[in-house]
Amino acid sequence: MNKDKIVLAFSGGLDTSYCVLALKNEGYEVHTAFVDTGGVDAEQKRWIADRARALGAAEHYELDASTPLWDKFVVPLLWSGARMLDQYPMLCSDRYVIVEQCLELADRIGTKRFAHGCTGMGNDQLRFDQSVRSLGDYVIHAPIRELQRETGNVREYELKLMADAGVDVPASSGKYSINENLLGVTLSGQEIDRFEAPAEDTRVRCRPRSEWPEGHGEWRIGFDGGRAVSLDGKPIEGPAMLDRLNRELGAYGVGRHIYTGDVSIGLKGRIVFECPGIDALMCAHRALHDAVNTRLQNQFRHLIAARWAELVYTGFFFEPHKADLEAYLESANRFVTGEVTLRSDGNAVEATAVRSDFLLQDPNSVYAQSASWSPEEAEGFVKLLGQSSTLAQKVRSRGR
Repeated sequence: MNKDKIVLAFSGGLDTSYCVLALKNEGYEVHTAFVDTGGVDAEQKRWIADRARALGAAEHYELDASTPLWDKFVVPLLWSGARMLDQYPMLCSDRYVIVEQCLELADRIGTKRFAHGCTGMGNDQLRFDQSVRSLGDYVIHAPIRELQRETGNVREYELKLMADAGVDVPASSGKYSINENLLGVTLSGQEIDRFEAPAEDTRVRCRPRSEWPEGHGEWRIGFDGGRAVSLDGKPIEGPAMLDRLNRELGAYGVGRHIYTGDVSIGLKGRIVFECPGIDALMCAHRALHDAVNTRLQNQFRHLIAARWAELVYTGFFFEPHKADLEAYLESANRFVTGEVTLRSDGNAVEATAVRSDFLLQDPNSVYAQSASWSPEEAEGFVKLLGQSSTLAQKVRSRGR
């Protein structure tokens, strides 16, 4: 192994640009890796590559992570129906495939050193560091986090180093911190951080009411074993499906949310997030899952979902316990096969029809319409089901 080589997860922003210079100043041969998880067009990717080379990267690599992101995150996300605090579908989870692909690159070029641009103030450092430690024996470098030992104004220090090196810093793309990938978009900063109403310019994928299309939109999503495999009757790869749903549902304003969560280090974090495609897929999957699985399976799913969400959100993506949960989820999705019709008139999406060979339906028994049991059997069932409550009232009333 060449100890002087180091792989840096690189986005081209201020923090990772600073990391290139800082690591070079420490004597490392910096290999930048941009892991494409969606949300960046070809022109932006060219700019990122040019930026890395201008900063002095020895080599720059562009890695496509759309399929791993779908297979390793979106599929079990749909299986579980998990949302952190029943709201946030962990759009930050592209970090895990970024780490995985960067470490594979490190192995290929012969180094055990990996660097990221996380600060010491958020959850991303947990996602990066714990993933690295779970995946092998690597040395972690975090120049921005280390910089906090030296200064209380990290941004000012970064800008000075860049200016001293003669490197231009592009003007801010806006007043918000924006993170966009295949899964969706998150925004923070300004009035969002102040717990005020987000301004209209926080809209990225979800259009306002004045721009919604005329009439309603409909989509048919097909599932096989809980995996989304077709759209409007045609087979389609997962990433392409999610990209299309993001565009088409976003046009109807679907998928926009405001979320306040607890950062692991003890702060409150407030974000606006938009995920039209994820909302649509989760709505469709739940409609089918609930129709083909038993009452006990559907109840237990919620317990699994809360645990799975906690592990993913807090950095334990490669924890063996998560794999255990997913083994159950895969089993519970064996018969989640069929097609769901989604409809949107704007702002929300709903599942309007479900077709499957595995619907738990009795042709002789329809809710509130007909039954294959007698009135006497129904009365006896009601009596026995409530027996414990009835006895409690009788026994306890005697002791008053």
